Amino acid sequence: MTHRFIHHIGLIIEESPPGTNRCTLEVQGMHLNSTGAVHGAVLFAMADTGMGKALYTTLKTGQLCATIEAKINYFKPVREGVIVCASELVNRGRSIASLESTLTVGTEVVARAFGTYTVFEPKHQRSV
Repeated sequence: MTHRFIHHIGLIIEESPPGTNRCTLEVQGMHLNSTGAVHGAVLFAMADTGMGKALYTTLKTGQLCATIEAKINYFKPVREGVIVCASELVNRGRSIASLESTLTVGTEVVARAFGTYTVFEPKHQRSV
C-alpha cells in the first residue's frame, strides 16, 4: 500500500518488532510554522502514523485499523534536527487497542501522544 501523505512530509517508517514502531523525520523548512517551530500537525501526524503502524503489525490477514481518538501533549518547540517517534501497543482487545507515542529530538522528549484505535474486517475492499 502506498502512503502518499507520509512521503509528502518526509516521514521514514523503520522496520520494528510487532506492536511497536519507530519513525523519523528530518526537519525541513516546509515543516515550520510562522514562529519557526515545527507545526504541531507534523508531530501529530508522526504520532498517529506511528501508533497505527505499531497496531497494524499485530493484525490478522484481512483486518484493518482506524483511529477512534488521539491526543497529544506538546512539551518543547522543535526548530531543527531529526524527530524520532517511538510508538508501542499498550493494550489490545478484540476490536479496540490503545497505543502510546513518545517524540524526541536527541535526548529531549518534545511530545507524547495517546491513541485509541478500532480493529475491524471491512465489509468490502476498495482500491485507493
